[in-house]
Amino acid sequence: MSSDEPIVLAAVTGAHGIAGEVRLKLLGDGLDALKSHKSFSANVEGGKLTLKKIRSDNKGGAIARFAEVQGRSAAEKLRGTTLSVAREKLPELSEGEYYHADLIGLAAHTDSGRVIGTVAAVQNYGATDIIEITLDPPPVKGLKTIMVPMTKQAVIEWDTSRLVIAEDFADQ
Repeated sequence: MSSDEPIVLAAVTGAHGIAGEVRLKLLGDGLDALKSHKSFSANVEGGKLTLKKIRSDNKGGAIARFAEVQGRSAAEKLRGTTLSVAREKLPELSEGEYYHADLIGLAAHTDSGRVIGTVAAVQNYGATDIIEITLDPPPVKGLKTIMVPMTKQAVIEWDTSRLVIAEDFADQ
């Protein structure tokens, strides 16, 4: 991933109420990460959304109000909109930390040197990040992807070109 590409922090999942608020799926470090930014690059007309207020939805997401959005119909049109910020506006990463965007697209190798595919996505269902790897070549039968927990036992190392997983996790 190029270091000048913006980092997506949230996505609009739908409208909330009648006043123009939207529901957000949080993709970064949660609500506090969004609160520290006043505006976001967005795939909307004008290319920008200005945050007026934001609060937790008490379900792991958030409810937000943007200056450019007036009423429920305008809010409904934002469904699928991603909110991103320039990488330089984000905190510097510590050793062992990563942005999901930095892992997506990496070649996936095993610790025995076997290339197994490409990182397609990073999910989090509550306990830890889960790396989704698209197998290449895809098997004739069975799953076309594997899910690997982002733990020291499963993901041994990663850098800007590859992610290395333990062989035991590659044979799911």
